[in-house]
Amino acid sequence: MLQAPSQKALIPFVSVENMMRLVHHIGVEAFLEELAGVIEDDFRRWGAFDKTPRVASHSREGVIELMPTSDGEIYSFKYVNGHPKNMAHGLQTVTAFGLLAEVSTGYPVLLTEMTLLTALRTAATSAMAARHLARNGARTMALIGNGAQAEFQALAMKAVLGIEHVLLYDIDPAATEKTIRNLAGSGLSVTGCRSSQAAIEGAEIITTCTADKQFATILTDNMIGAGVHINAIGGDCPGKTELHRDILLRADTFVEYPPQTRIEGEIQQMAPDYPVTELWQVVAGLAPGRRDEHQITLFDSVGFAIEDFSALRYVRERLRRTDFYQEIDIIADPDDPRDLFGMLQRAKA
Repeated sequence: MLQAPSQKALIPFVSVENMMRLVHHIGVEAFLEELAGVIEDDFRRWGAFDKTPRVASHSREGVIELMPTSDGEIYSFKYVNGHPKNMAHGLQTVTAFGLLAEVSTGYPVLLTEMTLLTALRTAATSAMAARHLARNGARTMALIGNGAQAEFQALAMKAVLGIEHVLLYDIDPAATEKTIRNLAGSGLSVTGCRSSQAAIEGAEIITTCTADKQFATILTDNMIGAGVHINAIGGDCPGKTELHRDILLRADTFVEYPPQTRIEGEIQQMAPDYPVTELWQVVAGLAPGRRDEHQITLFDSVGFAIEDFSALRYVRERLRRTDFYQEIDIIADPDDPRDLFGMLQRAKA
């Protein structure tokens, strides 16, 4: 339970530097594994949350979004952008920050960076979904797209599923070299490949995480064999996909929130009545996930506000008894709640 703020409401703020300190204090893989568990817990109580597609402002350059939700006691939102062309200018494709507030008072109780935290929660969600949808004993995964998400995805699958071997492909060889370098010493066997076809050969889990904001065909139907689990996380806005539609005709598709995914995900290519299963129903035991060894499963993930809520509440809990935050003064504190002008006068020279 979040505690009510004091009259002088100093709000915990987690900077990028402190988020990095917190992650290393816990351990990257432990952080991912614990966060996957928190997300799974919140999926089990899916019905407790307000749900709405993200509020998006699209432009030629990219998208800026707000992602809000509440469970009736805690409210959260995330501000996040997606600008693929930023990389050409030495800028991040995705930046984000987030906030938690107490519903009973409306007072914020946490403000934090979420650029790094979004990468962690996306990877943790992918691994949580694969725990329910991939074949038991899967040990090899392919990562198509070796940008900012790649290492997090690999380490989350290792921590949660026990993945041992990662096959990498990116149209930019430097991105693959970067990922190989960053995963050195992780305990994973890592192989760089010269094509997406070579990367998926022998892979039991395939993750696609490319950045181009366009309809693309990263995987074609003839590349996908029986029993594979596909984790498609790159198609996350209107007009952006990664999979040929024929793959979706063969796969059983699982989504976070259909009203959002039908606009932004791989299933935007399909008819409005294309059948999907909401992942929370699988997590809660209300719908089957993987039924047999030959089934092709697809997690069409676009990211949803409840996952950010989970990440924010996890971070707030893990901050306790640490110094990995600052207290910032962003809430007015008049001596008399009706006398805001009187508070202003306190600062008069």
